[in-house]
Amino acid sequence: MTVAEVPEPTGETMRAAAPRPAETGVRVRAPARLHFGFLDLNGGLGRRFGSVGLALDAPAIQLTARPAKRAVATGPEAERVRTNLLAAASYLDVPEAVAIEVEEAIPPHAGFGSGTQLALSVAAALARLNRRPFAPGDFADVLDRGNRSGVGLAAFTEGGLIVDGGRDDSGAPPPVIARLPYPEAWRIVLILDEGMTGVHGSRETEAFRDLPVFDGAQAAEICRIVLMQILPAAATAEPNGFGAGITAIQTRIGDHFAPHQGGRYASPAVAEALAAIAQRGVPGYGQSSWGPTGFALLPSQGEAEALVAALARPGRLRFVIARGRNGGAAITDL
Repeated sequence: MTVAEVPEPTGETMRAAAPRPAETGVRVRAPARLHFGFLDLNGGLGRRFGSVGLALDAPAIQLTARPAKRAVATGPEAERVRTNLLAAASYLDVPEAVAIEVEEAIPPHAGFGSGTQLALSVAAALARLNRRPFAPGDFADVLDRGNRSGVGLAAFTEGGLIVDGGRDDSGAPPPVIARLPYPEAWRIVLILDEGMTGVHGSRETEAFRDLPVFDGAQAAEICRIVLMQILPAAATAEPNGFGAGITAIQTRIGDHFAPHQGGRYASPAVAEALAAIAQRGVPGYGQSSWGPTGFALLPSQGEAEALVAALARPGRLRFVIARGRNGGAAITDL
């Protein structure tokens, strides 16, 4: 088990002596998200990026936070938890003396937005322990989240199918401009390549810096697909139009990012699976964010199970059938 500890604070940092509610602890469960693509990488209208994405019921972050003698983090991602704990405690001006145990984790750097969900979960738990108000958007800068996409923040607060309007020059998190419930019957087949990770960190920063200017006409077409195909199809539960719209966006965005991820899809094994999915006539498929996780969109549990049965074979890929999650994170007292 991974453990990260912070020495007991002294001097001006001795916030642990402040009064704390008597609850035994807090549990937070937060959803992963799929990032289907950017709306406008051109930025000619004053806002850049913009995103469409979906909250998932699995994988998920689940952690508990309890009062302790000093700051302790255990379980997966303990060092990231420790960093988030210290930043959130400083911002809230509350004690750092909390023990956080990560009971369930989202695979990092796999296209699920794990960093955002982990950071917000830690901050939400700390705020709940101290009965402080918690607004995820207020923590975007503190926790270094929402730099390009607002989908992760909205997945934490409300879930569902989310469209954000991109960032302007104010530094504020991208505003959510559309949110619809994801049809309950629909399923998402996740294709996980656990032998690699997607572009992240300094490589991601360099990629966005070095990419050529995105064509304005292509950005306009993506926005048209979202407004006049994807959102209406979700609202009327029409899976073929929805899937075809997502794939159309994936094609344009994937080709733009191809020089920095080795092709339209980051993982050759996932690319092979997606090619087989296309040959089977599934209209909706692609890669979440920088990958390597791929996905296929199916209208029912039965069709999702049939697809997995047809594709699954010994090797490096793992298939998971997920649902859309139409609610945000669950925060409960223990």
